[in-house]
Amino acid sequence: MRKKRLRGTKREHISEPRDQHEQGAAEETPPAAGSVPQAPAPQPPRGRTARVRNRLTASVALVSVAVLAAGAPAVLGALDDATEAQKLVDLAETNRGTVSLAHSLADERDAMTAFVAAGRTTSAGGGVSEDQRARVDRQVEEVRGQVPAALGALLDTLPEIRQQALTGKGSSLDVFDAYTEAVQALNRVADTLARKLPADADTGPAPALAPLGRAVEQASATRGLLLAALADRGGRSRLTAAAQRTEVREQSALADFQQLAPASARDAYGRTVNGTEVTTAERYLARLTDQPRLSGQDLFVNKSRLETALTARIDRMRGAESALASTEITRLGQLRDDDVTALEVSIALAGACLLLALGTSIHSARSMTRPLAALRLGARRVAADPAAEEPIAFKGRDDEFADAVRAVNELHQAALRHHERLTTLDGDRTRLVGERQRLADEADALRAERDAVATRLEGLRARVHSSFVNLALRSLGLIERQLAIIESMEEQEQDPDRLETLFQLDHLATGMRRYGENLLIVAGSEHQANHPGPVPLLDVLRASISEVERYDRVHLQSLPPHAQVAGFAADSISHLIAELLENATAFSPPDVAVQVSGWLLESGEVMLSVQDEGIGMTPERLAELNERLADKVPEYCQGPQPDDPLGLGLYVVTRLAARHGVRGVAARAAA
Repeated sequence: MRKKRLRGTKREHISEPRDQHEQGAAEETPPAAGSVPQAPAPQPPRGRTARVRNRLTASVALVSVAVLAAGAPAVLGALDDATEAQKLVDLAETNRGTVSLAHSLADERDAMTAFVAAGRTTSAGGGVSEDQRARVDRQVEEVRGQVPAALGALLDTLPEIRQQALTGKGSSLDVFDAYTEAVQALNRVADTLARKLPADADTGPAPALAPLGRAVEQASATRGLLLAALADRGGRSRLTAAAQRTEVREQSALADFQQLAPASARDAYGRTVNGTEVTTAERYLARLTDQPRLSGQDLFVNKSRLETALTARIDRMRGAESALASTEITRLGQLRDDDVTALEVSIALAGACLLLALGTSIHSARSMTRPLAALRLGARRVAADPAAEEPIAFKGRDDEFADAVRAVNELHQAALRHHERLTTLDGDRTRLVGERQRLADEADALRAERDAVATRLEGLRARVHSSFVNLALRSLGLIERQLAIIESMEEQEQDPDRLETLFQLDHLATGMRRYGENLLIVAGSEHQANHPGPVPLLDVLRASISEVERYDRVHLQSLPPHAQVAGFAADSISHLIAELLENATAFSPPDVAVQVSGWLLESGEVMLSVQDEGIGMTPERLAELNERLADKVPEYCQGPQPDDPLGLGLYVVTRLAARHGVRGVAARAAA
């Protein structure tokens, strides 16, 4: 392979690394020999003296606040429970009012539906009586301020619904649907009550109120639709089908009621909704809703008897619903009373704990004043003149006060003993000060000797480094001359065998030049050869291959087109890749090629891959190698250490990569 050389043959500029070693000596001034430093005498605190009584009062207040804080969660929790219980009672009362209103509004709906089905004629009556309308309006006003805003807005449309039923052009089924929307919205209040019940209050009949209300509403709807179907010939089939659907919904709601209601509620319903009239009404329903249209025989049913039977059954179901709602109000009221009682008990317990804490704290504070007075008197005597003052005489029981007096008297005796030892300690201190001065002088001498040794070592290091760099430069100069001679011989040689031999010598000399440059890189110097302009990436890779001994095993794969390397970094990049190729060819089978490829990243950078099929390395070794490749080699480190995972070649790669911002990663080839 013909080599492509990027480097010149002239002597390049060599830059020496500059190491700065700054030393500083800490200076300390030892005390004069024979001097005895005196400790500062304790001074009494200035300003207003803090009283213990104030601190004890603050402690009592803090204990009281802590007791209140500890009892506040229980009191607040009980208050929340009582508040929620009262809200549930209010909601249950609202539900009772909406149940009554739903009953009246359902009756008005059935009457209006029959009126429209009969053709809105005078013979069919006026729909509902004024008394019935007045009762509905009065009930609406009673619940208006208690229901949600959406339901209130729906109730405000009741006059419009009546006017549409009396004078409009809609069918009887349209009037029925308009009224049914308001009735069902009233029944949903029971659903709201059931959802808001706490876990300890959902064992009553409240969850069964909603399905029972739906069953009552659907029973009333079935009555109104059947009566309207018997009166309306044009829309009879639609009304009959709707009646059949409401009957199915009623049975489904009753099944839900039987499942959710407690046994007592089911028994009460069974006792209320029974009798001959109920049985007759159920027979009528089974006969008239068995098919989506009325048969010829069904048209001759006595309307008066049908209405009486169905109304009697509905009244009994409404009575059971109203009784169940009243029972739920009573039960929730009892739960509210229990929560109020729990709140009162919590407040009483918190108050008792507060009084107990206050009493205990005050008693404890008072029990501390007497020993504090004794300690104050004894401390003043010890501080004034222990030799002249007499010990404290305490007359009383052998308790904590006597222990405090004995402790102060022991302190008085200890002060006398320490005073007697003071003279002996002064002599020892003078001797220790002299010994300290001697040690300080010896430390100064050792520091001066250390500085001198460091200066000599730095000089030796600089001379060795200069000789190392000088020898490397001389070797590079000889190799450059050798390469120039070999190139001239290559240009004149015509014999293929000799030319091949010259090529081999050329590659060996190029490798020797790379090893010489490795010595300069290890020494921290640079062998610079800047090119006037960018160099194509292909030429850089060819130059790298030409410096490898086993260049014939290196194959170039796809490369990004028109990729170039900056002129000042071209030689370093070529050197870096050559070291990687040397490592790949040395540690892979001799009959397997080393693949070199590259591609352009989205960030604009170029990634190069050198892939071989060597024996590889363990994951731990690979992780350690990548960690070393990622760390920048410090300038003071000249060559890999014995325990360094980097060899000389990878060490040079790391130095060159750090110099030009190249990132290197070792990884296993994909299987």
